[in-house]
Amino acid sequence: MSQEEKRLPGRNLGLELARVTEAAAIAAARYMGMGSQEKGDKAAAEAMRAFLRTVDLNGIVVIGEGTQEEAPTLFNGEYVGNGEGPELDVAVGPVEGAALLADGRPNAISSIAVAERGSFWNPGNSIYMNKIVTGREAREAIDIRLSPTQNLHRIAEALDKKVNELTVFVLDKNRHASLVEEIRQAGARISLHPEGDVVGALMAAVPGTCIDVLMGVGDSSKGVMAAAAVKALGGGMQGMRAPQREDEKRQLRKDGVKLREVLKLDALVRSDNIFYAATGITPSTFLEGVSFGRHGNITTQSIVIRSQTGTLRFIKGIHQLGLRADNRNKKDSTPAETAFEIVE
Repeated sequence: MSQEEKRLPGRNLGLELARVTEAAAIAAARYMGMGSQEKGDKAAAEAMRAFLRTVDLNGIVVIGEGTQEEAPTLFNGEYVGNGEGPELDVAVGPVEGAALLADGRPNAISSIAVAERGSFWNPGNSIYMNKIVTGREAREAIDIRLSPTQNLHRIAEALDKKVNELTVFVLDKNRHASLVEEIRQAGARISLHPEGDVVGALMAAVPGTCIDVLMGVGDSSKGVMAAAAVKALGGGMQGMRAPQREDEKRQLRKDGVKLREVLKLDALVRSDNIFYAATGITPSTFLEGVSFGRHGNITTQSIVIRSQTGTLRFIKGIHQLGLRADNRNKKDSTPAETAFEIVE
């Protein structure tokens, strides 16, 4: 393999990544509404890790489930892939919206992003990030240093809309009380969600979702995942560290980071060669959830994005588990093992 082949992902990688998120979503969906965040996430992580072993890439997880002490699988620094393909950074979200899955609410997804080695921003000790995300047409209009009201007027002008025709995706958190009030005072519409700022960023960047912009403070690691998808789509995103606890503020001051630094897309993801894939776990208006049909058939819907071509694909998969199980005893299989075999 040439040095160039070791460095750059090939055009078929996106479809392989979709199979990875399909496996994770199917494994997690068994636990929809069962009240346990841990079981669904564990099953998804095991399925994702197992399928990644079959993919031609030499990847390092840089945005994962936590440190090796915190996460037995897909921990930060773990090598994934079969080692034969390009050298890549990997960001994984086996379950984005674990509480949504546990409660059976919309917008839980499984997602993964890859880019050339050294591309993804390292949040370090920054746990929370303020974010603003919009689509291609308004990407030059946003400036996170300005007020929400100013940004809404600039976005509306870029989209040739009135402010009261905009819809803003906001996480329904106490920290956003003043943001919600300001958006209402500006006249824009609000779509409140208990979790899911990655899917919110996707909805803001993908045309035709009825979401025009995402605003508010969310997880920094998920911000990197969102940035990969948004950049691949050609959308606009800016972030800024937004520590929510005193211990986080003290640590960031000790690290010498600039809290007012604007993190633009090229800082969050330095590569222009990005693949992103996600599969719906629970049903939503954006991605269909995993559906278990008759005779072992399972239906999934995924999104795959490739930055170099700007291609956005929605993929509906119908997985014929019944055909695979004819000569196998599946009674003792775990959801992760079953999911891996479905999409193998």
